[in-house]
Amino acid sequence: MVISCPQRSEPGAGQQNAAQRVDSVLAVQSYESRYEDAWEDLVTRSVNGNMMHTRRFISYHRDRFRDRSVMVRNRTRLVGVFPAAEDPVNPTAVVSHPGLTFGGLVHDGSIRGASMIHALQQVAGYYSSFGYRHLRYKAVPAIYHSVPAEDDKYALFSLNAHRYQCDLSVALNLARRGRVSQRRSHSLRRAGRAEVSAVTSWAEIAGFWEILQMNLAKRHSAYPVHSLDEICLLHERFPDEIVLIIATIDGALVGGTLLFAMGPVLRAQYTATTRQGRAVSATDPMIEHGLKVACERGCTFFDFGGCTSDEGRDLNQDLYYFKASFGGGGVVYEQYDCDL
Repeated sequence: MVISCPQRSEPGAGQQNAAQRVDSVLAVQSYESRYEDAWEDLVTRSVNGNMMHTRRFISYHRDRFRDRSVMVRNRTRLVGVFPAAEDPVNPTAVVSHPGLTFGGLVHDGSIRGASMIHALQQVAGYYSSFGYRHLRYKAVPAIYHSVPAEDDKYALFSLNAHRYQCDLSVALNLARRGRVSQRRSHSLRRAGRAEVSAVTSWAEIAGFWEILQMNLAKRHSAYPVHSLDEICLLHERFPDEIVLIIATIDGALVGGTLLFAMGPVLRAQYTATTRQGRAVSATDPMIEHGLKVACERGCTFFDFGGCTSDEGRDLNQDLYYFKASFGGGGVVYEQYDCDL
């Protein structure tokens, strides 16, 4: 299905002419599996997309969600994709994407300014035509853009969307690392005295997953978002983008950190240590090794991940300062709700 929706409000004459030019060349089309190659190609050449936006990644948990992804085309080619699914909790809402850390309109750089406003109008109109009442939009954080591409957040403001969630993460600029706290230096020396070795090794994924599950269950009564089978499947699909760094003492596994390489960012997805690993600060050499891997890959940022809960309202200050003590600073992950 292809849909091109009219504007919601009456613009001035100049704006109306511009809108007509935009609307005449942009159209929204529902995603179908036969378009997978075109989708993957768009993500590859996009200014704000990464591994998570590909169909290869999205499809690993397709049985959990009712897919509602769409594509944006101009007269000649695909210029944007919008990974989305029906909210599994609220069937009147569409989320981009409930199974991803962030989603949003991934585009090739040609959807900007007024074009972005009208593209999101058309996306909203598409979902409204199916009876949905809300569009939940998880914006791609700026550090994941290859070039500045926050036109979508301005467009959401223009369309009267409201920000309902704002999470705080910590990221480190690899070209200009901030001040590293003395505690980190002391912890790294402690790990050195204990002869902690940090290396990249996917072979230890099962052992790491046991540590991760145990830590989450005991400390947070929680479980990893991914199962071991799922993370192994994703690694098969993305062997270069999903990396495991482990910490060992005399060959015994005492911790690990699982990293996702996503465009200009290397992101820490999961980190866990044993009691022995925590006692000797095994996390510090793993992070330093992760920063080295990020630099070798030509990344711009290392993202330590979020420090908030309850839709961003509750900040875990100790966790935030721990991550920031490596020389990082705050980055926000924003989510918006647009009434349809």
